[in-house]
Order: sequence, then structure tokens, then C-alpha cells
Amino acid sequence: MQILRLAIAAMLWAALALVAPAQEAAQDAPAAAEAPASTLPSEVTDPAIPPEELTFRLVPLTEPELAEAAAAWLDIVKSATQRVADAQVALLRTEEAEAADRIRERLIDRTQERDHLFRLYGTVVDSWEKKGGDAAAIAQFRAYRNSIVVEETRTADAETLAKQALAWAMSEEGGIRLAIQTGVIVASLLGLLIVARVVRRVARRGFGRVPNLSKLLQAFLAMLVYWLVMAFGLLIVLAGLGIDISPVFALIGGASFIMAFAFQDTLGNLASGLMIMINRPFDEGDFVDIAGTAGTVKAVSIVATTVVTPDNQVIVIPNKAVWGNTITNVTTSPTRRVDLTFGIGYDDSIEEAQRVLEQVVGAHPLVLKDPAPVIRVAALGASSVDFIVRPWTRSGDYWTVYWDLTRQVKEAFDAAGISIPFPQTDIHIRQADAAPKAPARISAPERRSRGTAVDPSLEEAAAENAERD
Repeated sequence: MQILRLAIAAMLWAALALVAPAQEAAQDAPAAAEAPASTLPSEVTDPAIPPEELTFRLVPLTEPELAEAAAAWLDIVKSATQRVADAQVALLRTEEAEAADRIRERLIDRTQERDHLFRLYGTVVDSWEKKGGDAAAIAQFRAYRNSIVVEETRTADAETLAKQALAWAMSEEGGIRLAIQTGVIVASLLGLLIVARVVRRVARRGFGRVPNLSKLLQAFLAMLVYWLVMAFGLLIVLAGLGIDISPVFALIGGASFIMAFAFQDTLGNLASGLMIMINRPFDEGDFVDIAGTAGTVKAVSIVATTVVTPDNQVIVIPNKAVWGNTITNVTTSPTRRVDLTFGIGYDDSIEEAQRVLEQVVGAHPLVLKDPAPVIRVAALGASSVDFIVRPWTRSGDYWTVYWDLTRQVKEAFDAAGISIPFPQTDIHIRQADAAPKAPARISAPERRSRGTAVDPSLEEAAAENAERD
């Protein structure tokens, strides 16, 4: 009976032992069902994956999947960093030189391996950020990597740092990769310069065939094409090297907003330069008078106009001052009138002077027959009878005609006996008479005889004076 009881108890104990795990499994089943299975591809968290392949595999992942991948890679780089830390501790505790060198070599290998993993880790974090990841979490992930690099550099000895720098310079992902990228950038810039200059030359020839397009506007459009080719070419090169250029556009937008306030005067010159190029008040090579400055237009940039004066002074005028002032273009017309004035004396013959002037002007080879010169008596001055002489000539011959006629008229007047008076002032001097005599004294009796009233006090004073005399 006792044996039977023991057998029954053993059977109950075995049944309870089998039922309890089943109940625990049944209780854990809902919790397991609530946690969704990970859909992250295993290749994404493979430490041996090439960087280019990882970049492509991250493209279809969503933001939650990228967050999960970033957490997985955090564990991977943490383990790699732990191995680096173990090697650093071993190096710190080793006093033997040969053993220290072996440990240092192992430390460098582990550091390079960890740096490779950090590159993959950074690729995942960057992709997570582009797809709207939590900014605070992303900052923590990056701060982990930066703090490790800074701390390891600060605590490493000089020999280890030197060997790490040499190993980085010789590695494919370090110095060699940087040298290749630098060479590509330099070669691309040189190629861009050549291509941009060729395009500018072709564009300028094309603009030159457009009718009614000034040389200034042609030069501006050609330069605009040049810089557009340079800008877009540089962006293409940077994108080809894997550099994210999207922040560049945001930087350009913010910088443009700030520069609009900081360079208001420059923008005013820019707008004035565009107005000059579009409206064409003058062109390169024209002789102009701008804001009191006369000279030949040498060049017009987007912000300033360069003028060369007749005495070879180079003057740069801001376009805002050019467009905001009166512009006199002397050479824009094919012909120009020469205005001269000559005076003759009042005693000279007007008819003779008219004949001499017509003869001198008509004999000059650069004076145009049409329109005919105008020679008339213009004014009766204070010292002379003034003639106006207005012949026409080509714009390029203006000063030649001006100087020649001035000399030839003087010589012709001298030969004909016609005087050219100059202002004179006649001064008439009147000499004053001798000093006036003092008036004679008139005695009081004499005043009375003339019927003039005499003051008694004056009589007494006269009597006293007579006594003194």
C-alpha cells in the first residue's frame, strides 16, 4: 500500500513537471506574437559587406529599419572598439620592447578594422538622417564615434600615432583614397576650365551673330555661360565622388539672403550694369562723358565701367553712378559738328572776314560738304564782332578739324589784315585842383552891414582873438 502511494505521487509529480512548461510557453506566446519579427536583411549588418554594396542595400529601407540597422551597427563598432581598447591596455602593461611592438602592430590592425566598420556605421547613420530619422538620436550615434576617435588620439603615445598615420596613408580607404579623390578633383577642375573656356568662345561667336546685340552684352552673356558651366560641372564632380551636395543648395540659399543685405550697393551696381548692357547707351570703344569724366570706354563689367581718358588715365566708375547720371556719347553718331567762334575788330570789314572764313573752311579736306558749314555774325561783343563757324566732319576727325581751322583762320586773318581784338579796358585819370583856400574871416560889423545875424558869444570870442593878435 505504501508502495502504491509512492508510485501515485511520482506520477503526479511527473505530470505537473510536464504541464508547467507548457503553461509558461502558453503565457509567453502572446508576448512573442506582439513583437514583430525583424525584416532587416542580414546583408545590411554584415561587417564584411563592401561600402558600395551597403549604400545600395540601404536605399529601399524605411526609417524604422534604418534605425534598427544603426543600432545593430552600434553593437558591431562597440565590439570592435572593445578589441582596440584591450590592445591598448595590453600595450600599456607591457614593458618589453619586442612584445610592445607586436602588440602595437596588432593595435594598428584592429584600429584599421574598426575604422572600416566606422565608415560603414557612418553610411548607415547618414542614410537614416536623410530619411527623417530622429535628430537627437542621430546626434548621439555620431557623438559616440567622434568621442572614441578623439579619446583614442588623446591617450595614444607618439610612436603609436606615427605608425597609425603611416598605416592610414598607405591604406586603400585612407591616404590612397584621399589622394585619388584629390587627383580626380584637380583633374576635373582643369578639365572644367578647358571645357568652360571652349564653351565661352563658342558662345561668344554665336552671340556675335545675333543682330543688334552690343559687345558689352555679348561679353556678359559669354561670361555668364562660362560660370554656369563651371558651377554645374563642379557639382557633377562632387556628386560623382559621393559627396552629398544637397547641403550646398541650402548654404547658397542662406548665403544669398544674407548677401542681399550686406551688398546692397553691389547689387545696385549689378542692376545698373544689366540696364547698361540691355539699353546700350554706349559700347566698347565709344568716347563718352559720364558724370564729368570724359574718355573712351575700355570695358564694362557687371559692377563697374572702365574709362580711359585722353591723357591715358584709367578711371573705374561704379555702374550705379554711370546709370544714375547723364551719359553723353560722342562717337555713337557717324558725323559731328565743330563749333568755333572768331572775333574781328569793329573797324574791320565784315564782308572781307566772311569771305576769308568761307575760303578757309571750304579748303579743308576733312570738312563735309553736306551738311554745309554755317558761317554767320553771331554777336556784337564788347570788343569785337563775333562770327560763329560750324562745319561738319566725321566723328573721328573732330579734333583734327578743330585744331586745323583754329590755326588756319588766324593765319588767314593776319594775311588779310583783319585784326582779332582782345578785351581792353580804358582808364581815364582826372587830376584834382589845388588845395582850397581857407575862407576869410568876416568881422561882426561887416556881418551886420550885410544883414547877417551875429551871435553875441561869437562877438566876444572874436574880440578876444583880436586882442591876442
